[in-house]
Amino acid sequence: MDQPDDSVVVVVRGDLDVDSAPVLTTALDQVLAVPLPRVVVDLSGIGFCDSIGLSAFVVGHHRAAALGGWVRLAAPSEFLVRLLDRVGLTPAVPVYREVADALVDRGAY
Repeated sequence: MDQPDDSVVVVVRGDLDVDSAPVLTTALDQVLAVPLPRVVVDLSGIGFCDSIGLSAFVVGHHRAAALGGWVRLAAPSEFLVRLLDRVGLTPAVPVYREVADALVDRGAY
């Protein structure tokens, strides 16, 4: 979903694991292939996430930052909030309660 300010929302559904994470990685590769990429990853539809899925977030974040942009995570389940916090991802990659909050950088966890 493209936004008026050129930010992009990538919607993820189902389990994010070793079998499905390459799909997310490919999507992130496409949307990060622009100068100053601004990407919100909508996590509201994720039921499970393993280390390969978490790695996709980190790699995407680093690629965007190197290009002067950002990746923000939005609308995670309580399980995913705890997981992101437990593995130490939340200080590096901003996490927001809602996609709309991530688009305007308001109300990060």
